[in-house]
Amino acid sequence: PEVLGVWCDVLAQVPGSVLWLLKDERAEGNLRLEAMARGIAPHRLVFAPDLPQAEHLARLQCADLVLDTAPYNAHTTASDALWVGVPLVTCAGATFASRVAGSLLRAMGLPELVTHSLDDYSALALALASDSERLIALRAKLVGLRAGAALFNVAGYTRDLEALYDAMWQRHTAGLAPQGLDLPQRPC
Repeated sequence: PEVLGVWCDVLAQVPGSVLWLLKDERAEGNLRLEAMARGIAPHRLVFAPDLPQAEHLARLQCADLVLDTAPYNAHTTASDALWVGVPLVTCAGATFASRVAGSLLRAMGLPELVTHSLDDYSALALALASDSERLIALRAKLVGLRAGAALFNVAGYTRDLEALYDAMWQRHTAGLAPQGLDLPQRPC
């Protein structure tokens, strides 16, 4: 309810905006009623059907901004948004599930989109939704970062994972006990 309240506050302050959600017939009516109770016309909640991945990614590019959920953050949804160049605002919490989107944003080079309270989350979402030039610049930055971002560097991730496996195997064959391993830092 708190997050829906934030979303409705943003809708109330950004004329013409809509909240785009995944279609769920069990939740749709309840969410529309809750939005109406908060002064938001029910048609401003748009429920999109589930689509195959390629169609979903093509559709997702039409969004201006993704507002993450809390206390359970977006996981694949956040990765998808960042992949197609749509900025995401998150509110990091105290649990793993509430910090996933923040980790993705940091790996992308966008820590400025990670907040730590619903008030800050609301303020950042409203600031971005109300400033088209800032949002356009942020989208351009995101697209520019994508090619070199650790988040999407599959070859680098594979190299690092293989190096860790090799180090584990070397420890094992040397008769050493398992221990935490750190990768050496490589120049970017």
